[in-house]
Amino acid sequence: MDSEPLSRLVERLQARCLERGVTIATAESCTGGLVAKLITDLAGSSGYFRGGIVSYANEVKVRLLGVPEEGLAAHGAVSAQVARSMALGALSRTGADLAVAVTGVSGPGGGSPGKPVGLTYVAVADRAGVEVRRFAWDGDRPENRDASARAALELLLERASASVESGGKT
Repeated sequence: MDSEPLSRLVERLQARCLERGVTIATAESCTGGLVAKLITDLAGSSGYFRGGIVSYANEVKVRLLGVPEEGLAAHGAVSAQVARSMALGALSRTGADLAVAVTGVSGPGGGSPGKPVGLTYVAVADRAGVEVRRFAWDGDRPENRDASARAALELLLERASASVESGGKT
């Protein structure tokens, strides 16, 4: 599946969302809007993509996504807790059916022993709940960003597909 071009992954996501009437939103930090860019590169994305927030700075995570300052202080921006809050914030602020959030350390700097370069959390939220996945990429900055965007798109597709298979909107 990793060899599948990102553009094909977006095509499958778009088809699934349009087929089901599912809308999505993004909240991105380390990917800098790459997930939203990939989605909007494909004509027809306005039929399901509500929008995205690039919250690179912690202040933006707090102000625009409602990430609790206490969570940032306790766990740091690169954490499962913050990814979860970012996804829930994008979901509530955009009115989308699904929201994905990405936060991580793309590199080459910024890593630490506890949070090395490549550490990334991807969260997807819908009305039923939130799922967070942890990844540890080992590429350079562009490779880590691409891998994070792929993980976000795959998680969105998985969640949108589950919605379709269950016969109900998320």
